[in-house]
Amino acid sequence: MVDLDCNCPHTIPIISHSMHHRIWILLAAYLTTCSPAWAQTAKESRPNVILVVTDDQGYGDMSCHGNPWLNTPNLDRLATQSVRLENFHVDPVCTPSRAALMTGRYCTRVGAWAVTEGRQLLDPDETTMAEIFRDSGYRTGLFGKWHLGDPPPFAPRERGFETVVRHMAGGADEIGNPTGNDYFDDTYYRNGTPESFDGYCTDIWFDEVMDFIQEESEQPFFVYLPTNAMHSPYLVADRYSDPFEQQGIEPKRAAFYGMIQNFDENLGRLLKKLDQDNLRDNTLLVFMSDNGTAQGASEQNRKDGFNAGMRGKKGSVYEGGHRVPCFASWPAKWDGNRRVHQLTCHRDWLPTLIDLCDLKRPADVSFDGRSMAGLLGGSSQQWPERTLIIERQSDIVVSATKTQGRAQPPFAVLTDRWRLFRDELYDIRNDPGQFKNIAAEHPEVVRELRAAYDAYFEDVHGSRKDAVRFIVGKDTTPTLITVRDWHPTEGRVIWKPSQLPDNDLLINGFWEIEVAEAGRYSIELRRFPDDALAPIQADQARLRLGSIEQTQTLKPEESSVTFEIDLAAGPHRLQTWLRDAASQKIRGAYFVEFTRIEPSDLSSRR
Repeated sequence: MVDLDCNCPHTIPIISHSMHHRIWILLAAYLTTCSPAWAQTAKESRPNVILVVTDDQGYGDMSCHGNPWLNTPNLDRLATQSVRLENFHVDPVCTPSRAALMTGRYCTRVGAWAVTEGRQLLDPDETTMAEIFRDSGYRTGLFGKWHLGDPPPFAPRERGFETVVRHMAGGADEIGNPTGNDYFDDTYYRNGTPESFDGYCTDIWFDEVMDFIQEESEQPFFVYLPTNAMHSPYLVADRYSDPFEQQGIEPKRAAFYGMIQNFDENLGRLLKKLDQDNLRDNTLLVFMSDNGTAQGASEQNRKDGFNAGMRGKKGSVYEGGHRVPCFASWPAKWDGNRRVHQLTCHRDWLPTLIDLCDLKRPADVSFDGRSMAGLLGGSSQQWPERTLIIERQSDIVVSATKTQGRAQPPFAVLTDRWRLFRDELYDIRNDPGQFKNIAAEHPEVVRELRAAYDAYFEDVHGSRKDAVRFIVGKDTTPTLITVRDWHPTEGRVIWKPSQLPDNDLLINGFWEIEVAEAGRYSIELRRFPDDALAPIQADQARLRLGSIEQTQTLKPEESSVTFEIDLAAGPHRLQTWLRDAASQKIRGAYFVEFTRIEPSDLSSRR
């Protein structure tokens, strides 16, 4: 016998050809016993990662931060087990925060700086967190809300996530999702295929995560768990919301709090699962939210709700709009219940995870964030002072202030001590509620912070693309774009299915598209989704695509109209007009579906 150099009891004898069958039996025993042990050692050298991002849950929306109505025992327990980033900031609304988190870069650089209007598309040229994890040997999964583009090449399975269960658009019930989704027993998409699910949305996301993490694999896992809760509409089982209504809390906020209670319950299930599977110690679990609270105190009445003493809520560039909870727990490496007060942000997480998980750093990417690895590990290394910029952008930026002709959105400049809100200045250390504007007392600070914003604006906005375009015709798979994706020319966008039949709503806009391959295209216009077709109620449809313009007459009872057009490869602007048969007024088509028809080569038919 010859012993093999391994920590395993099995040995393989030197034997004759006649014992061939026994060799393979023993070899199989060796491989199944020794190799996984070696692989497990390598696996344990890097942590598993679970990144949880809740929607619209502010810093004060948990009992450990003083909320007088909520009781969140599992969030509170996670807080005591975590390094707690007490001065952690995101963008004031969801898509920008998600884009910055996924790339480590300012959302404006990467094209996804608003929640609709075609500005929710993450530039395909950007490298995502999931791609870096995948390319570094991790299994990757996303469960919940993406909100960075639905069709290829924006969909999460094309951005590094190997396993995906999610809803479309910005919410499970919004235009772009199957009709009838209401957070209960919905249809979601598993790896691009629609599937009916039983149960409540948050329960489903956590169920899917727990199935994913217990799959047998020699690879560590990266899980991105962005819930659609606690985003409106505020829908949850009565047993969660009723206790708050019984305390006299108005129904919307009661349901919002009920959604938090349900999330907390699910977090407890996940923590228990990690413990049961002996995964907890070497799993880096990060909890954060995407913006300030949606149901906290208003600017007009700071006593109406709980904002943990901060001014502003979701959408605001005051503190309450962007300072959010962030807990990071890694029991094998870090002591819990340690608070970090240095200025940090969501853009810091990608460079941090690259360092902590020994990931392959992309050679051609420049991060706007800074690695927090030393800070989280309790290093005494100096954390240099920094200046962060917060903005609240929309498709059409409106502001009285301009630099070199480019409109500037509402913004805030953050340092360890100061908050500049446009021309208002607050000492955040001594006035955390931002009650007293002291700009007149510190004009030199105002000038310094204003100069920092102007330099940022010149750099980041100067590099911003006009628009990230929808890609059509890369193959013969149809590409659907909707009213929530257009750039408005009349009115705004809509995103609620209940708005689709409103005959008094006369809105329009254009889409920026990129034709991937020249060819003949079928372009179908509808007012209603294909799973709830209804009469288009128009007697004329007009379409303009670049220099091409076509018109068709149709019957009001028809549910769609289709144009066939030869398109050259490259950028195009699309706009549609549907003339209402009764009023003769105009609205745009709410759904447009592109399909490339073979042959694809335009030149072959000339």
